[in-house]
Amino acid sequence: MRIAALADLHFSPQRYDRIREPLGRVRDEADVLVLAGDLTNYGKKEEMESLLNALVRIRVPIVAVLGNHDYESNQQEELIRIMTAEGIKVLDGTGYERDGVGFAGTKGFLGGFGRGVLTSFGEPQIKAFVQASIDEAMKLERALMQLRAPKRVVVMHYAPVIDTIRGEPEQIYPYLGTARLGEVVDRHGAALVLHGHAHDGTLDGKTTAGIPVHNVALGLLQSQNPPIVYRLFEV
Repeated sequence: MRIAALADLHFSPQRYDRIREPLGRVRDEADVLVLAGDLTNYGKKEEMESLLNALVRIRVPIVAVLGNHDYESNQQEELIRIMTAEGIKVLDGTGYERDGVGFAGTKGFLGGFGRGVLTSFGEPQIKAFVQASIDEAMKLERALMQLRAPKRVVVMHYAPVIDTIRGEPEQIYPYLGTARLGEVVDRHGAALVLHGHAHDGTLDGKTTAGIPVHNVALGLLQSQNPPIVYRLFEV
């Protein structure tokens, strides 16, 4: 299966116009398009409707997760509903299988890496924050446990490893993802992991167990020479 992947469209008509032509080539190069979150800028229904009007013209199956921007207006359930109505497979702690390849996905959350992972100690607000991170990791675990396909692709918005956020300011590493997500991937295995969110990060990395992790944030892809709009993978 040929997979095209990108994240962080932060949709506006003007922004989409700059990538419309190259994105239109997806149907000739890939069997599936993966969108790894932050499809909208403010999480508004109107933004998603405009984006969907553009995406349906690509005529390729789409698998997606939401990102933090898609939650901004507290309309995430409505966004999922209208995406699903257009045939997009939205993963939110769920799995999807197609042609022998299983996709498992969730938004993910922040929380840090290595010895810097935030733990549930102290104020109730800290405990709630950590619990949100644990909940997302558990959702990913449930999604992976649903899959029976021999090949697995994990999709999330936040980063599961520190490798692919290098290039961002070190001060914000804990806000770009958490190792809890990478630990889940290592327990269950995968062919590859796709994420966004770290616009100034690094293209490629690996989990502790050596599973490939790829950052497909549009800002990072556009900074390449030459600029690209999506990355292609084969599983």
